[in-house]
Amino acid sequence: MQNLAHIINWRQLNDKITLSGQPTEEQLKEIKDLGVTHIINLGPHHNKGALEDEAASVVALGMTYIYIPVEFDNPTDADYEEFCTALENLKDTQIHVHCIYNARVTAFFYRYAKSGKGGSQADAFSMMEGIWRPGNDWAQFIGNKDAVGKPNLYAGYDY
Repeated sequence: MQNLAHIINWRQLNDKITLSGQPTEEQLKEIKDLGVTHIINLGPHHNKGALEDEAASVVALGMTYIYIPVEFDNPTDADYEEFCTALENLKDTQIHVHCIYNARVTAFFYRYAKSGKGGSQADAFSMMEGIWRPGNDWAQFIGNKDAVGKPNLYAGYDY
């Protein structure tokens, strides 16, 4: 699969799943050209940088759009369960998962791997660590008690 490193925080999890921050309209076309058939968006539409009507853009490109809006200051177990269900339903499909910065997404995939549902926990941690170190609510969400009460830290800015 081609590396689309010009998309913010682009990562490839495996041969079926890619991740990133918010792609532009043009970048959605590039993602489709990789063979992706499904887009999962964890970033709420009201976030700064979100596309005006991403659902319509994705559908116009012939892909399926799945929207799981995760509020950054309140990730929930219900959000995570919806994410897990979507991944299970698409296990044999080329998918791209994004949010605004790829912080939500990498935390979700780290929790997914940590729970034994798929992928290497070490690889998922490394991917997340390359973007951020979750604190506060996100530390609780991923089960890192040592970081609860600490701020979120971002690679290239805070470490």
